[in-house]
Amino acid sequence: MTGPPANTPEQRAHALEQAAAARRVRAEVKELLKTGSLTLAELFERAESEEFIAGLKVASVLESLPGMGKIKAKRLLESIDIAPNRRLRGLGERQRRALLTEAG
Repeated sequence: MTGPPANTPEQRAHALEQAAAARRVRAEVKELLKTGSLTLAELFERAESEEFIAGLKVASVLESLPGMGKIKAKRLLESIDIAPNRRLRGLGERQRRALLTEAG
């Protein structure tokens, strides 16, 4: 068995900075959704060009919407036939339209 890749301390520090930046951006986006400052349609547009946002899980995005909790989000994903671990970058056009119709 092989272990994790051997990175230099500089590579490791860079990876840690990137991970922290991704967490910050994702938390900010979820907060904007929660307050209504960002719509689902706007989020889909941003996901096209921003890698950190494209990596967000659809379930966590839905849970961040006002009035949508874990149970409603899970039921919505099931009704549209979206896997619970799907990320924004992995959504097809039909799935995006369905989400905008149902949740947006």
